[in-house]
Amino acid sequence: KMVDPTLAEMGKNLNEAMKMLEDNQRKVEEENEKKYARKDIPGPLQGSGQDMVSILQLVQNLMHGEEEEETSQAYRLQNVGEQGHMALLGHSLAAYISVLDRERLRKLTTRILSDTTLWLCRLFRYENGSAYYHEDDREGLLKICRLVIHTRYEDYTIEGFNVLYTKLPVIYISSAARTGLGQALCNQLGLPLSCMCRVPCNTMFGSQHQMDVALLDRLIKDDVESGKLPLLLVANAGTPGAGHTDKLGRLKELCEQYNMWLHVEGVNLATLALGYVSSSVLAATKCDSMTLTLGSWLGLPAVPAVTLYRHEDPSLSLAAGLTSSQPVEKLRALPLWLSLQYLGHDGIVERIKHASQLSQRLLENLKNLDFIKTSVEDELSSPVVVFKFFREYSNRDQTAHAAQASTIQHPIISNDRHIYDTFNQWLGEQLAQLVPASGVDVVELEDEGMCVRFSPLMTSAVLGTEIQDVDHLVDCLKMKIPVLTSTLQLREEFEQEVRRTVGLLYIEDLSWPGLGVVR
Repeated sequence: KMVDPTLAEMGKNLNEAMKMLEDNQRKVEEENEKKYARKDIPGPLQGSGQDMVSILQLVQNLMHGEEEEETSQAYRLQNVGEQGHMALLGHSLAAYISVLDRERLRKLTTRILSDTTLWLCRLFRYENGSAYYHEDDREGLLKICRLVIHTRYEDYTIEGFNVLYTKLPVIYISSAARTGLGQALCNQLGLPLSCMCRVPCNTMFGSQHQMDVALLDRLIKDDVESGKLPLLLVANAGTPGAGHTDKLGRLKELCEQYNMWLHVEGVNLATLALGYVSSSVLAATKCDSMTLTLGSWLGLPAVPAVTLYRHEDPSLSLAAGLTSSQPVEKLRALPLWLSLQYLGHDGIVERIKHASQLSQRLLENLKNLDFIKTSVEDELSSPVVVFKFFREYSNRDQTAHAAQASTIQHPIISNDRHIYDTFNQWLGEQLAQLVPASGVDVVELEDEGMCVRFSPLMTSAVLGTEIQDVDHLVDCLKMKIPVLTSTLQLREEFEQEVRRTVGLLYIEDLSWPGLGVVR
């Protein structure tokens, strides 16, 4: 077709004009976008992405912070040995496996889950158990509580919390349990705090910190009479503080009598994997559920905790969240599945045995030291050792002390307790600094105050603690005892000396682990 040249020229000009206008508009938009990008998009996300090397460099900087001490870095990272790499590989593999087609994924996850569960039940002598794998070590107990509520309240699935009104459930927890456990359970289950019953323990130093079974029996009877429903008892095979084991056999009988569920947790459960197990811990294999924290026991980073339990009704386990129909959920067991195979039975037993031997070595050495009291005199098999510095008074001291105490009973006792707390805290911090590979820490026990705790099952596999570290710890302790005894002896003399001197004022500061404070 013929086009009028004028129209063609006009069309061309219009085209150019529009292009110029649009370009201008686009430039304005780009400028605005740039302004927006500079102002609102966080720095690391600006531009077209970063390369892997600079991202990993950032991670490394964040891990090590500003610290210049290369030695402490090397120390912290040296013990993620090959078994640790196996656990870490599990996390990457789980992500990779999760993209397989549905049928293959289902087969693989079922195999991994059933293998790991069978192995753990065999290793820890827990026949015919099921397993729940979880990141937060309280999560297993929480799901168990849900399971027991579903089991004991038939209409709970339909009626929900309405069925709990008529008969309030009660969960019994030892006063030696870890702090905040009862409150956390109530919060997560939506129960009032009145559903939690703390059971007192015998907390005398030198005796087992065990739940008072006779008192527990009375508490349960009272609850039954007042129309409540005793639901579940949480017992310890290794209390968080001193590592003591409840009378599990007696507690199991009591739970059967009142149709209650018995859940056991604690560090001593690790010893179930050994050839010889003390009868007090062996009783845990008859309980309804138990939580194992294999990560710290075997020195495996980022592996889940496991709750083993026995229950007949799979539909209730599903309702409580203990089992899942999602294949990806089952992959939580993969890091353990790889690590357990890598270590083998001998490797697993060897690690737990090594930790128990470290405790025994320390305990035998402490028994020969003056001024050191150990928490349990007769418990050689306990993997947790708790001790403190304590100077018995000589006869002369005792008479003077008694005379003082009779005039003002409470201040003297509480002052003494304060001073010993301060000295033991100082002692624990010194030992931790001098022998970092020992993993010792300071713990406050209910009746005893500050003590030093050595719990190799929780630390030795990660820190790589050896027998020579324990011997070094004892040597350091021997060096510190004379310092403590002399300081304690001369505190009073120092105070009198200061008070006699004009221009000096004695300040009482019980939190200072020295001779005293003077102004």
